[in-house]
Amino acid sequence: MKTADEIYQEMLAGFGARTGLEPREGCDLSARLYAAAAQVCALYIQADWVVRQAFPQTAEGEYLDLHARLRGLERKKPVTARGTVRFRVEEASDVPRSIPKGTVCMTAGLIRFETEEDAALAAGGLTADVPVRALEAGAAGNVAAGTIVSMAVAPMGIAACSNLQACAGGADREEDASLRERVLDTFKRLPNGANAAFYEKEALSFDQVAAAAVISRPRGVGSVDVVPATLAGAPDGALLKQLQDYFEQRREIAVDVKVRAPETVTVHVRVQVKPEEGRNGQEVLDRTAAAVRGWFTGKLLGQDILLARLGHLVYSCDGVANYEILSPAADISVARDRLPVLGTLSVEAKA
Repeated sequence: MKTADEIYQEMLAGFGARTGLEPREGCDLSARLYAAAAQVCALYIQADWVVRQAFPQTAEGEYLDLHARLRGLERKKPVTARGTVRFRVEEASDVPRSIPKGTVCMTAGLIRFETEEDAALAAGGLTADVPVRALEAGAAGNVAAGTIVSMAVAPMGIAACSNLQACAGGADREEDASLRERVLDTFKRLPNGANAAFYEKEALSFDQVAAAAVISRPRGVGSVDVVPATLAGAPDGALLKQLQDYFEQRREIAVDVKVRAPETVTVHVRVQVKPEEGRNGQEVLDRTAAAVRGWFTGKLLGQDILLARLGHLVYSCDGVANYEILSPAADISVARDRLPVLGTLSVEAKA
């Protein structure tokens, strides 16, 4: 695209060719020509922007949303992370201690969670596990185990709280790249209300669903299985029922639709990492472990675990100079309706 200066020079050349004159630098005519060149350049920029928004391959933001609506799609909203917090007391009591719904716990970084139900620490007990959800939707709620350390207002008699396992399932508002991929996929595989593309498209329209597999004729002609996965992994019963009800209202007559959780494939990972010279070795190991854990989400549904991808992930971590994958020993083949989940993880320093 031409700049304002280039357009100005062309206008000067055209003026000189027609009149045989050359405007002096700083004269009123020269200033007016440059102002006109700037306006023409702005029109070029605006026209280029309009062309980009006219096609889903290059549209952005709200204009990409309009393309999505033409294909029956909506941008996914943020999803709330969930987990479990263990409340503790110093000494057992003869009476139960109430933990009201909405009790707020938080991390050192002030990421807040609230209990999802009324609970109680039983008489004679020292701990009680209560489900919690992040107060704000988004990936920030995916906190590691042991990071929830305090309460905004502690219930009577409760001394401390902590999360023994990571909170997971949180996701930010869908980005343009992901929405664009879904929009373009509807052109490549046209959903017709009965094919696999239709069931996959509709399953992925749910905010919680990160990936979906469709198995045709699992119980013979006229049957189909829809297998969804969330960022946290296998979906819970509530989401499965919601999807089942959704497809029961939209399926063709005499089609047997079953929504089920994916079977899992446990993957044990052991990696040796050599940190770069002068780097804090433990920080590099921790960062690598976090990256591997973050890779094992529901998006891996039906994807093979390839050593090349795992190696690229490890080597891309800041501070890693070299690595060696000890486990798995070879690529792991995964069926379409199976979900790889992380088993044991060991990230060790490499000599």
